[in-house]
Amino acid sequence: MVFLRAGARPATAVVTAFIDAHHERFGVVPICRVLTEHGCPIAPSTYYAARSRGRSARAARDELVLDEVCRVHKASRGGLYGSRKFYHQLRREGVTVAGSPVARCTIERLMRTAGMQGVRRDRRVRTTIPPSDSAARPADLVKRNFTATRPNELWVVDFTY
Repeated sequence: MVFLRAGARPATAVVTAFIDAHHERFGVVPICRVLTEHGCPIAPSTYYAARSRGRSARAARDELVLDEVCRVHKASRGGLYGSRKFYHQLRREGVTVAGSPVARCTIERLMRTAGMQGVRRDRRVRTTIPPSDSAARPADLVKRNFTATRPNELWVVDFTY
């Protein structure tokens, strides 16, 4: 488990998963005690409450919306759609969750967590154009010797784009 800097505590789900992975070997109470001593305070009651708690309504809705987003993603010719087009496509199809249409910010969040990204339409700007083999190059007046024996003997310029 990775602990965050500046005393920030990981999410309860992360700590609960850590305890789940190691509770058979060490026990819940000793793990909670050690985590609390090392700046990650968690009570055993918090662990047991998190385990007994069911999935939240938001998590259940997110799963339904993510299924729809994945379906549209596969149908969008290799994942061309971004969040705006997903939003408009789902509105056209009349997809609703719990009686209301899916918000665009929800689609953006779910796409981000699922690692989906639309294809950008804009072109890349080429700042440096590689020279062709036939291009004339200036003469090397210093013969690759960049050391000077006195001030103002050698001046070199580097153009970096």
